[in-house]
Amino acid sequence: MRPRNLSEYAGQSHILAHGQLLRRAIEADRVQSLIFFGPPGTGKTSLAQIIATQTKAKFERLSGVESNVADMRRVLAAASNRLLNSGQPTILFIDEIHRFSKSQQDVLLPDVESGVVKLIGATTHNPFFFVNSPLVSRSQIFELRPLTEEEILGLLRRALADAERGLGHLKIAAEDNALAHIARVSDGDARKALNSLEIGALTTPPGPDGVIHFDLAVAEQCIQQKAIVYDGDGDAHYDTISAFIKSMRGSDPDATLYWLAKMIHAGEDPRFIARRIVVHAAEDVGLADPMALVLARAAAEAAEFIGWPEARIPIAEAALYIATANKSNSVITAIDAALADVKTGRTLEVPSHLRDAHYQGAKRLGHGEGYRYAHDYEGHFVPQDYLGQPRRYYEPSDQGVEKKIKERVERWRMLADAARKEAAGSATTDQPA
Repeated sequence: MRPRNLSEYAGQSHILAHGQLLRRAIEADRVQSLIFFGPPGTGKTSLAQIIATQTKAKFERLSGVESNVADMRRVLAAASNRLLNSGQPTILFIDEIHRFSKSQQDVLLPDVESGVVKLIGATTHNPFFFVNSPLVSRSQIFELRPLTEEEILGLLRRALADAERGLGHLKIAAEDNALAHIARVSDGDARKALNSLEIGALTTPPGPDGVIHFDLAVAEQCIQQKAIVYDGDGDAHYDTISAFIKSMRGSDPDATLYWLAKMIHAGEDPRFIARRIVVHAAEDVGLADPMALVLARAAAEAAEFIGWPEARIPIAEAALYIATANKSNSVITAIDAALADVKTGRTLEVPSHLRDAHYQGAKRLGHGEGYRYAHDYEGHFVPQDYLGQPRRYYEPSDQGVEKKIKERVERWRMLADAARKEAAGSATTDQPA
């Protein structure tokens, strides 16, 4: 049931609808080097084969799983001779291009750059991470998305009606809810949906009327478990943890639990999830609720100690605590501002009264002289210059616990500013006339 032309192709309207760049390039046979990436069963190889049928160029195919450097050099040499002798260009399609090592991908670069071949790469991984930068920069990148349930349903019904390439030669009565179930749980993977329909149709005996009844019970058997699209080191891994973190930051406990459940179901390392929770507790909750970091750290230790499946409980507890906690990013904003100042600004010397005075001879250098011990003063605070030049990095929020911190910090800063002004006034008065 692989589509033979663009009219049969399902999905990817964002790049193949009438008037879109890629469709115009295919129809005009003006295809340049391309890289298609997306989940399995979204039509990457099918799209390459459609291009093959509509181009006047020679179409060569290699596989990142099966091919080696010798195969590449053979195809590239033939393409060079073909272009030189007959002027016919070559399109080289490489399926699973991310399987090639960096050195293998480098073999392609000179001929892609010189135009000996036009490359079409297909990969389930983000090419910006798994394909060499020079190849990426010389190619147009198109992301293919999972098919919608409606698009999957259309493919299933087409397969049931097509007597030549599909199941139309069989008498099949497929219930709408059965097809809808397959479309829903195939997670946008057309190959998975068609395989499930085929195995269900071919293994279900006809009824007394000679008709194969494809009902919901059959559909549930032939596609037994929802396939979680999740690669441990690719887009789904990073996209899911990103959604998890942003859901906690956005104070949505239900979305937080869903993305956490997806990672648990896919077998994600509990230590990875726990580490991200710890970071998030400090970055996005911070001093608005300092217990978030304590609980996150406790959950990380518990997850390390007990592992799956029980680790889901303390991890979920920490995630829910953070999702429902008061939020403040003042900590990361403050430390990053200070770091930026250290990187780009003039390095400040430690004021003499703050320098270490616990060694012989320190007093002769004036180290520690004039330092005031905060605990000797009322409220355990005394205005004092701790930096040498006024700086302000920490801006406490008015969220949760940090609201009280803000009140204290503002009072201390007010006292420090007053003391600084008084000292400046005294210095002016002491100047000789």
